[in-house]
Amino acid sequence: MASPTHARLALTPDALVMIDTIAREGSFAAAARELGKVPSALTYNVRQLEEALDVLLFDRSSRQAQLTAAGAELLHEGRRLLQEMDAVANRVKRVASGWEAELAISVEDILSMPVVFELVQAFCEVRAGPRGAGAPGETAAIGAAAACGDGSGPATRLRLRTDVMVGTWEALVTGHVDLAIGVSGQQANPGGIELRPLGDVPFVFCVAPHHPLAAAEEPLTDAQLVHYRAIAVADTAQRLAPLTVNLLPGQDVLTVPHMRAKLEAQLRGLGCGFVPEPMARAHLEAGHLVQRRTARASVVARLFYAWRAERGALGLGRALAWWIDQLESPKTRQALIERHAGRLP
Repeated sequence: MASPTHARLALTPDALVMIDTIAREGSFAAAARELGKVPSALTYNVRQLEEALDVLLFDRSSRQAQLTAAGAELLHEGRRLLQEMDAVANRVKRVASGWEAELAISVEDILSMPVVFELVQAFCEVRAGPRGAGAPGETAAIGAAAACGDGSGPATRLRLRTDVMVGTWEALVTGHVDLAIGVSGQQANPGGIELRPLGDVPFVFCVAPHHPLAAAEEPLTDAQLVHYRAIAVADTAQRLAPLTVNLLPGQDVLTVPHMRAKLEAQLRGLGCGFVPEPMARAHLEAGHLVQRRTARASVVARLFYAWRAERGALGLGRALAWWIDQLESPKTRQALIERHAGRLP
């Protein structure tokens, strides 16, 4: 029986290419011509591989190069391994040109995910050629529709996550992400973090048309609101102190994981609360939600995007620089806040 080490040493890229060529050409003679070998040398190499693996790869009773079940499995897995080897080689070349191996991004829950994925599509479209190609600003991100996953985009793997309130900032300062889109800017900066304005998000107090507060006299006071269930989105912060906003002492609360769930709960009349006006706009226009004026001041969330500026002697990676460049566009920032369905014309 062949040892695992012997078998592993025999499974070289050249050996996998040899099996693939024989299977494609259908004969040892044709494969030998393509590989630039004499047929006897190719036959000898196949036998060496069979001995190392302790299996028969080809049916010797057939006049054609007929694979056995073991040979078919080696062909299938070998082709996959060759593709992965090519992909690794390409990724190593592209990483050497300045693209990070991975870029992690946290997006505040109230921002537009359709726009985020348009940015992802545009990022996939960037061609990572020689240093200087695929530089910031070369792709119009918003509205771009690119085919991803063809292996020709940047070397960088993207990792997206959504967070709520302080959780977005925490993800950045704890090193879980490289870029945070939608932080409040009210947290203490530990140093080395750049903040740029993203924009203001107005919140409106809404209830379903059949909710009792829909017909109550305005402005609604805290003394009225405390008797009705509030819908709240849980802050995703785990280490930093999470925020609790617009909840009254003694008020019943239904806590949900994200703003889409909060909207759904309020559409069903399960409670009341403040929601981002851009997210509620379509429901307000359709009459599925009713905006109510409250005695307390209107809520406006001022958001920023942030990243770690301390990136070593080489400075920012090209993937992070690309995303920062897109966020410098007023059109992109506005779309992230305003557009929660469809595309820009």
